[in-house]
Amino acid sequence: MSSEEDSDRIFKALADGRRRRLLDLLKDGPKTTGALCDAFPEIDRCTVMQHMRVLEAANLLIAQRKGRERWNHLNALPIKDIYDRWIGDYATGAVNLLARLKDDLETPSN
Repeated sequence: MSSEEDSDRIFKALADGRRRRLLDLLKDGPKTTGALCDAFPEIDRCTVMQHMRVLEAANLLIAQRKGRERWNHLNALPIKDIYDRWIGDYATGAVNLLARLKDDLETPSN
């Protein structure tokens, strides 16, 4: 699988607000599938599971079975890879620009 295909899966997974909300719920720690489904009373369990499968395919969610429960963990590494590729360089440039602006404003003019 190519890096471009991985990026496509990640962007597709992050494009839906419910999937982003699932990831937000996992930021504080792993949750059971039941707990995640309970957080979405407006949609049925099957639909929540479909969203979770999209997140798994993008490697953003890692599921682990413990007895009868399925624990879901956030995998933030793919998001970091997106940040490194698409945001990091731009953010560095913006910070450097702000630092130069600050220096220019603080330097007394003759």
